[in-house]
Amino acid sequence: MFGGDKVKNIAAALAEIRRRIERAAAKAGRDPASIQLVAVTKNVEIPLIEEACAQGLTDLGENRVQELVKKYEVLGDVVRWHLIGHLQTNKVKYIVDKVALVHSLDRMSLAKEINKRAGSVGRKLPVLVQVNVAEEESKFGLKVEEVLPFIREVKDMEWISIQGLMTMAPLVDDLEKVRPVFRSLKELQEEISSHDLPGVEMRYLSMGMTNDFEVAIEEGANIIRIGTAIFGSRD
Repeated sequence: MFGGDKVKNIAAALAEIRRRIERAAAKAGRDPASIQLVAVTKNVEIPLIEEACAQGLTDLGENRVQELVKKYEVLGDVVRWHLIGHLQTNKVKYIVDKVALVHSLDRMSLAKEINKRAGSVGRKLPVLVQVNVAEEESKFGLKVEEVLPFIREVKDMEWISIQGLMTMAPLVDDLEKVRPVFRSLKELQEEISSHDLPGVEMRYLSMGMTNDFEVAIEEGANIIRIGTAIFGSRD
């Protein structure tokens, strides 16, 4: 069961996050309306997600395909679904007709499978290329120098639409240490844009989570992925 306090907490948390987004955007001279909040619903029960949506959330992010599919069956497409976690090739078929955006394209085998499965349902699937800017062994993603050659290969796939880049910064106490990570992704976005590759849009920079989203906004993020600050800590 879910008490009223939990629901009130979500409303208050969202209001506070929106204030923080506005402050960070103002500091960077940006329009807060240009920044999309994706609520990360990993291990969050449906009633709490519904309350978050009642508070105006339009975009939900899931790490796991199985959990996304389960929640999609209940909530449907009244919200936009984002697959933000590592995507196994054999799971692509389950989400290709459900998600608005895949944030985690990180290898050629996955690109080929997305192209195949998206083609089978006649839907061009928007994707972001995941970049491991900090080259952490614990994280997935291409190295910075691998991204442009990768995009040159993928751009001609009929059923994939490259829309931008995603990264995860290291978890550190000193947030100034993550600023160069976010800045590097912004610079990479600008470099790729300068090549004017047909079929490639660099519309989105997905970067910034609960602990560092304000720095990400200052460095150019226009999608931020927030879970804990909305729903509290989860297993």
